[in-house]
Amino acid sequence: MKEKPPTFEKFRDVQAELERSGAAIFRDKDGVESLVIRYPYSIQYIHSYAEDSPFFLGLAEGKLKGSKCTARRCGTTYATPRSHCMACGAPTAWIDLPLRGRLHSWTTCHFGSEAFLKETPYNLALVEFDGVDSLLLVRLKDAQESDLYVGMPVEARFDPNPRYSITDVWFVPAAGA
Repeated sequence: MKEKPPTFEKFRDVQAELERSGAAIFRDKDGVESLVIRYPYSIQYIHSYAEDSPFFLGLAEGKLKGSKCTARRCGTTYATPRSHCMACGAPTAWIDLPLRGRLHSWTTCHFGSEAFLKETPYNLALVEFDGVDSLLLVRLKDAQESDLYVGMPVEARFDPNPRYSITDVWFVPAAGA
């Protein structure tokens, strides 16, 4: 018969025990004991990109796709594509974005979602492009935070084995920057 898991009154101790053995008992301030187990699982998620599909298909082809308002009086361009213009509400059309831009702003992330945990800390950047009215939020690789500056030339890189995900594109300092 298996021995009863150890009991802890601090949850951080429970977490440490879960890493070690997979089971622990937590005793709350009222003396109630709860068995806590480590139970990893995965789930398959089916997701449709719907109207955003050309953006993700473009990444697999080494292209950045944005959108442009079709209203002649407006013509707002978006680095983050959308089906309708946020300025006037008219439909938009797909456009190719430049693969080079400038660093508008950035932050260094010391924590991240599961997709980025192995990269932490990483730089998340807002990139601006000539002739485009909005910014693109992407990862900035191959750069130390201390070397970054507003206006720094950057260029897109694409995963050679695309997964049709935003992780298929990132930016790096442009050659000669």
